[in-house]
Amino acid sequence: MSDTLATRASQLLEVKHSRFLAQAAQVASADDALAYLREVSDPAATHNCWAYRIGQEYRSSDDGEPAGTAGRPILAAIDGQGYDRVMVVVTRWYGGIKLGAGGLVRAYGGAAAECLRTAPRQPLVTMATLQLACPFDDVGTVHTALAPHHATKQQESFDEHGAVLILELPVDRMDALKTHLRDATRNRVRILETVSSSNR
Repeated sequence: MSDTLATRASQLLEVKHSRFLAQAAQVASADDALAYLREVSDPAATHNCWAYRIGQEYRSSDDGEPAGTAGRPILAAIDGQGYDRVMVVVTRWYGGIKLGAGGLVRAYGGAAAECLRTAPRQPLVTMATLQLACPFDDVGTVHTALAPHHATKQQESFDEHGAVLILELPVDRMDALKTHLRDATRNRVRILETVSSSNR
């Protein structure tokens, strides 16, 4: 299981008078990542290099640095620290001394890795949506079962047969909740469908 950032983070590194500022944020989509880039980029800086990873999707940019010396090392830092749904922007202000390709890789990758290493983490939980129906007599029992299984009620409606609820809960709690409800209501709760799952 991957982690994501609990809060935004930043780290400043100086290498031979060049300053490298790594800034990282949790992102849910490519649009989020590019919005964060626009927010934190410094137009007066020499380069604003970046990378993001969102599940299987990733992108990186060297922003004018020699190919492969900035974006890829930043992405490698994200993956190396076990993060997902994260965007890292490393801004460089040139200090007058050339670092060479190896120096750039170390500086960009190092700034990103140190920023992520010291940042507060939170586990990504895969959530699922569950729709179920129950008779009126069992509505209270269903409600009581939600909290112990970390389930939250998204929607509730009533018809002549009873209640229909849409719940969101961690995927790994799904089977336990179904078993609990089956046992507590003598199998009167009907699972209509498992709608979808997403990371949170």
